[in-house]
Amino acid sequence: MTKTDFHFLPTMIGSMPHTDPKAAVDIITHYLQDIPVWPQLPRRSCLEGMSAQFSQGLPGVKINQDKVWIEPNPSFESELESLYQAYLDNDFNKFPIGAEYAAGLYELASRNLSPLLVKGHITGPLTYCMSIKDPSGKDILYDEVLSDAATKLLKLKATWQEYFLRNICRNTIIFVDEPAMSAYGSAYLPLSREQVTGMFDEVFSGISGLKGVHCCGNTDWSILMDTRVDIINFDTYAYANSLSIYTDELKAFIKRGGAVAWGIVPTDEKALKEETAASLKDRLEAAMSHFDSHGLPFAELARHSLITPACGLGLKSPEAAERAPQLLAELSALLRRKHGTV
Repeated sequence: MTKTDFHFLPTMIGSMPHTDPKAAVDIITHYLQDIPVWPQLPRRSCLEGMSAQFSQGLPGVKINQDKVWIEPNPSFESELESLYQAYLDNDFNKFPIGAEYAAGLYELASRNLSPLLVKGHITGPLTYCMSIKDPSGKDILYDEVLSDAATKLLKLKATWQEYFLRNICRNTIIFVDEPAMSAYGSAYLPLSREQVTGMFDEVFSGISGLKGVHCCGNTDWSILMDTRVDIINFDTYAYANSLSIYTDELKAFIKRGGAVAWGIVPTDEKALKEETAASLKDRLEAAMSHFDSHGLPFAELARHSLITPACGLGLKSPEAAERAPQLLAELSALLRRKHGTV
């Protein structure tokens, strides 16, 4: 297959509600044998929260429960200089993701697996810089030095993670999880298009394998398709029509080898109980039919399609966290049988 010939293979966003990494990885490797993902476990430790998880090595960083902030200390300038030197040298081994920050990553790596690909993830630069405060209590997004340093750190973390995951499988996908993109164009995210794409491409420059973006809300998808990204992932269950206004951009994106990860399996617990693989198949095919009628053949789009849950499962019940990948696997099998890939 070419790099994005997926034909509705399933994978996940990442977070799980478990405190035991073994239990989370057991579920993932049972249902997602082709593209397993390491689970983020925010209930296990505050170090596994979205901003804290990739903050190890950030100059002046402090963490207290769900709060992450920068507090300059006597060694702050030397730490900042070391970060920039590592960036210039691409010395990503100076900024690993420790086991205390990502227990699920190390648990997945301990398994004897033979997947087609393995998926990782990192917090996006916008979300990261909007959730870490500077000494005055403002988001570091608005501090030119701190936001630049944080984005370069994420680039190094992404490179380190990719090399680590290649111990599991040489074919990797790293998703940049960016819920903050849903605020683009509002007063909450007053950045230009060029600033946004520049931050994304900085992180993507550290990833040599497949690069994805996950945004669980509505956003301007044309911006993301204008970056180096290979896969865009969105909440198809709740926002199926949000991609349809970017039909021309999607056609060009697919033509250059891009792919869509359709977040069609709901993460709402009531919906998870009510939906079936058959009902979700109908829902996804209806969403995809718009593009078929506008010059992007269904079969071509299907070839460049993954399926995922709508979002992470870290705040859901353990029952929901197993139901979602189970439903995902059933849906994938149904789609692949119908559309001739198995």
